[in-house]
Amino acid sequence: MELTDYVVDIFHRHIDTTMQTIESFSPLIVATSEVLVGALLNEGKILCCGEGSSGLLSQHFANILLNRFQRERPGLPAIALSGDASMLTAIASDSSFNEIFAKQIRTLAQAQDILLLISHGTGSGTALQTIQAAHDRGIRVIVLCGDNDNDIRALLTADDIELNIGDVPRATFMEIALLTLHSLCELIELQLFGSEV
Repeated sequence: MELTDYVVDIFHRHIDTTMQTIESFSPLIVATSEVLVGALLNEGKILCCGEGSSGLLSQHFANILLNRFQRERPGLPAIALSGDASMLTAIASDSSFNEIFAKQIRTLAQAQDILLLISHGTGSGTALQTIQAAHDRGIRVIVLCGDNDNDIRALLTADDIELNIGDVPRATFMEIALLTLHSLCELIELQLFGSEV
């Protein structure tokens, strides 16, 4: 196969996965955006986290909420819990690595806040501790995950939201997760600030 054909195949696989996901996933993305808007209107903030590449996505989502996405508008309160390396290493050193987000949740979270956790199949102790800390603080959890996050799924309550991308390779997960986060931000802006002029 020519390298150009290989690249075309990569794009076609992305399009195919997106098309398979869009019909079933769109109503859940809309419902999730409404929950996030409700929290923001109640003076809540969005606490975002994830490990590794998922942490980068959580930072990006917090950044586009706090700063801007497609248009100029007031900033929206969002914090990336994975963004401060000195904080993460201090907590990991003094407590345990599994506490890096949970300790921040126990300290910063208020009842009207939302936790947005992004995970691709790790089911790590860090994610589990974070969800438990959120529930202990009485905050709702939104998880953007794949099919193999059974341990995380087991901790979710009826009030929590699971945005399950399905059983896809890590790179595909990241692509669909990024599109999901951009969709959420655009819907949040639309609901809070109306359509662009």
